[in-house]
Amino acid sequence: MSVTVIIRRALDRFSTRDSGRQALHSFSFGSSYDPARVSFGPLFALNDHLLGHGRGYDAHEHSDVVLVTWVVFGELVHTDETGTSTLGPGELAVTRTGSGTTHSEFAGDSATRFVQMWLRPGDTGGDPVRETSAPDLTGPGPVPVAGRSGLTLDVPGATLSIAELAAGDTLLLPGEPLVHVFVVTGALLRSSLAEPLAAGDAFEISRETPGDRDGRDLAVTAAVPTQLLVWTFQE
Repeated sequence: MSVTVIIRRALDRFSTRDSGRQALHSFSFGSSYDPARVSFGPLFALNDHLLGHGRGYDAHEHSDVVLVTWVVFGELVHTDETGTSTLGPGELAVTRTGSGTTHSEFAGDSATRFVQMWLRPGDTGGDPVRETSAPDLTGPGPVPVAGRSGLTLDVPGATLSIAELAAGDTLLLPGEPLVHVFVVTGALLRSSLAEPLAAGDAFEISRETPGDRDGRDLAVTAAVPTQLLVWTFQE
């Protein structure tokens, strides 16, 4: 079989809780370890954060990792060596940490949900760089927002796209060797890939032959308005 599809359910994610905050981890993270959930291509963390008003993470350091942050609702106040900035709903940030950067992340005036993804960069070291954007998601299909176009990732072969689907919309998934699809909001109907998927669920699709769907209809249909984060990797 040239196509392998693995479904990762939201309820199977690892959870980290503290006062006023919760993070749900799609991959092994911190003290939570599962050898079957370490990474997918260069993607090795997908953390779904919910912060109460004014809650968050004090200053901490990262190095030699690419951090991709997508705000779902609320506002995320980010502070690093260059100053303080705020991301709102539908805004994206890519931080290429280089040899090291220190930052803090806190919710603003309301509860905030953001998804942060960590990837291994193509090269290590160098100066840290942070870029932000508010991508226009009205285009057909998944809209590339980082990598092939949009913000720079410096992760060879990696592209992040975002799809906004209305109820009943059908999306043909990309044909790259590795495809990771995370349901941010909404739900997908039952398909040849899986039973219905809800927010927090994910697909991991691996192809031996890119573009060869092996007789499968690799398409998904939204049951309700749905937002998807779609990673593709060229290996």
